[in-house]
Amino acid sequence: MKAARARTPRRPALKKPSNPSLKDPVGVYCRVRPLSRADQESCIEVINETTVQIHPPEGYRVTRNGEYRETQYSFKEVFGTRVVQKELFEVVAKPLVEDLIRGKNGLLFTYGVTGSGKTHTMTGSPGDGGLLPRCLDMIFNSIGPFQAKRFVFKLDEKNGVDVQCEVDALLERQKRDATPVPKTPSGKRQIDPEFADMINVQDHCKVEEVDEDNVYSVFVSYIEIYNNYIYDLLEEVPFEPIKPKWNNCNTPVRNGDLIPPQSKMLREDQNHNMYVTGCTEVEVKSTEEAFEVFWRGQKKRRIANTQLNRESSRSHSVFIIKLAQAPLDADGDNVLQEKEQITLSQLSLVDLAGSERTNRTRAEGNRLREAGNINQSLMTLRTCIEVLRENQMYGTNKMVPYRDSKLTHLFKNYFDGEGKVRMIVCVNPKAEDYEESLQVMRFAEMTQEVEVARPVDRALCGLTPGRRFRNQAFREELSRKLEMRGGPINGEADEQSDTEMFVQTFPPLPSCELLDINDDQTLPRLIEILEKRHKLRQMLSEEFAKNVLSFKTMLQEFDSSVISKENYIQVKLSEKEKTIAGQKTELERLEKKIKTLEYKIEILEKTATIYEEDKRNLQQELESKSQKLQRQVSDKRKLEARLQGMVAETTMKWEKECERRVAAKQLEMQNKLWVKDEKLKQLKAIVTEPKHEKPERPSRERDREKPGQRSVSPPAVPNAPPVRLRHRRSRSAGERWVDHKPPSNLPTETVLQPHVPHSITVATASEKALAKCDKYMLTHQELASDGEIETKLIKGDVFKTRGGGQAVQFTEIETLKQESPTGRKRRSSPPNPDPHEDAAESEWTDVETRCSVAVEMRAGSALGPGYQHHAQPKRRKP
Repeated sequence: MKAARARTPRRPALKKPSNPSLKDPVGVYCRVRPLSRADQESCIEVINETTVQIHPPEGYRVTRNGEYRETQYSFKEVFGTRVVQKELFEVVAKPLVEDLIRGKNGLLFTYGVTGSGKTHTMTGSPGDGGLLPRCLDMIFNSIGPFQAKRFVFKLDEKNGVDVQCEVDALLERQKRDATPVPKTPSGKRQIDPEFADMINVQDHCKVEEVDEDNVYSVFVSYIEIYNNYIYDLLEEVPFEPIKPKWNNCNTPVRNGDLIPPQSKMLREDQNHNMYVTGCTEVEVKSTEEAFEVFWRGQKKRRIANTQLNRESSRSHSVFIIKLAQAPLDADGDNVLQEKEQITLSQLSLVDLAGSERTNRTRAEGNRLREAGNINQSLMTLRTCIEVLRENQMYGTNKMVPYRDSKLTHLFKNYFDGEGKVRMIVCVNPKAEDYEESLQVMRFAEMTQEVEVARPVDRALCGLTPGRRFRNQAFREELSRKLEMRGGPINGEADEQSDTEMFVQTFPPLPSCELLDINDDQTLPRLIEILEKRHKLRQMLSEEFAKNVLSFKTMLQEFDSSVISKENYIQVKLSEKEKTIAGQKTELERLEKKIKTLEYKIEILEKTATIYEEDKRNLQQELESKSQKLQRQVSDKRKLEARLQGMVAETTMKWEKECERRVAAKQLEMQNKLWVKDEKLKQLKAIVTEPKHEKPERPSRERDREKPGQRSVSPPAVPNAPPVRLRHRRSRSAGERWVDHKPPSNLPTETVLQPHVPHSITVATASEKALAKCDKYMLTHQELASDGEIETKLIKGDVFKTRGGGQAVQFTEIETLKQESPTGRKRRSSPPNPDPHEDAAESEWTDVETRCSVAVEMRAGSALGPGYQHHAQPKRRKP
């Protein structure tokens, strides 16, 4: 089957930035490592200096239905299996070091799958140093003779740098030498044989154009990003024997237990650059010293043995080189004490952990969690690159998710235009890594389409160049003349100060810079000043000759007086020596006493520190308890106010309840009194009627046969059509109603009937029904004063109570009354009773017969919120 070669598909013409000259693409390079065995199958082939071709292995075609597709990827430059570290450094890292010395930032990171040679590319191997030691060697080869003394530059805790005078730097060096802490590595002592071959670089590469009027200092730091946490690999965790350490079980740790390092936080400085707060930054003065610091941190880096790599990096390591530089003053002697003139540049060398598939590495437990975090951080890096590429090519303004990972958050300034970014893609050509290598190639080709803003050049200080060499030449010439005259060879301080005073007596030289070809004032002014200086020099020479003669005469006289005084001084000197010997003995005794007191003071200071910490803890505990007490008092006050409200509400409720019960009792007694009055009237009628004729008492069957006599409705017409019942619509029928109809209510049999839509009809009011509705209506029946049944529709609003229940607040009452059209009035005892009319009238004068239903008002029947109303039929006496 013929191979179908194809390149990665490209998108059509896209939107480009308005001024592409101010931006540079990310430089992406590819390095192919050699196979570990000669019989291994390779899936990557180098086509030319900028192109590689990747093809699926033999077994891969079967699983993909025989498809065989070769893909080519282009990079800025491709390094084959035979490339040496020197060639890779010259192309990739050397321009970054040159920019570092010129005051610009740089980022270089290696990317690839596990076992592709990333750590070897960055660190190297014995006898063949990688990019990191070569960068250090080039830096110190370039700035070696121009380095400042230690502590002249001092980094602050906010990613800035300060400059100190020589006196302050000397005091700090003496203070560091006096403290019994481990000193920073020194370049004069013997190099560790573990890495001696790595830094033994014989190339002596250096930057050609270095500003010789500046002084430089190098600071290095080494961190790792492990499980998305940042740790300082140079941090020395001190163990204090007076203050024990405590573990998670609240017990002191043993001396053999290791205290885990504390993770660091990312911060943003005043220039919006990201940095690791509290990170150890060591000032180094040589390549050996810097690499020894790196090697000390490399031993703490987390590595593990996996199925793909025996020493697999389990974290992203970042080695940061900071270069501080400041110009010399106008005399070319001391550092200019102006913080604005200090330039701080940074070069970050990043060794990314390899992306891997857990089914191939067979990771489990901690290794599985590490692999997940590694892949997640690399995926976040890929997402940020994709969003940057989309924003630049299509003109969108999507937010780049830098904060999703500590790795991308730390280096977001580089992608925003704070320096040059370069990436080395390391690939392993073996067939087992085909799918992983394919993903790496796609990401790398996409990365080089991202453009990074070009950093601006630093401003010039404005001083005359060549100050250092002029000052050095002046010192050498002065030393040579003094040596010829027999004076001090090295130019002591007194002679230098006299010389400086002598030079200062001359008229100062004006500015000699010619900024305009038509300037006709600078040169005449300079000639005039030089002529004055020449005349003054001649006058001083003549005066100097006269002073020499007078000085010789005075010197002879002085020699004679010195000889006479010398004998006297010898006597006094012997006496003083005896006094000095006694004072030395006393001084030694006082020094011993001082040491003893200092030791006691140190113990007391440590004890005071412990007590202060205990005091601070107790104060914090007291404050927390006082706050808790204040909260409890506040809660108590709120509870009291709430209880007072509840008591007032309950008191008001019970007052209404009492009033309702009194009213109900009064109504009940009135009904009973009325019934007794009616019975008395009937009894009076029976007593006063004639004896010869006794009316019959209407039976219950008769009462049931004549319900129409109490109805106000007219009798039905035989031939008339049936009357259709009409329902009286309530005035408030728009909401959800609870229609409460007690079972004791009697049907009124009237044409107009109350009808409420969207209602729930219940016989007894319940909280469940009230919770579903917002309106309530009670149908209540009672006897009117004329003996007819009066129906009342008591309506109210349903609302929630504070305790979570339901309550009803009555708002209005509708009255439905039935009347007789005959207008008959009830008579209890007529003056002239007619025996014939008595039988007919007894049916409606007998209250117990005419109204067989009485309303019995019980407790809870008043018209108030939350009460039930009951009506029961009254039983007749037998």
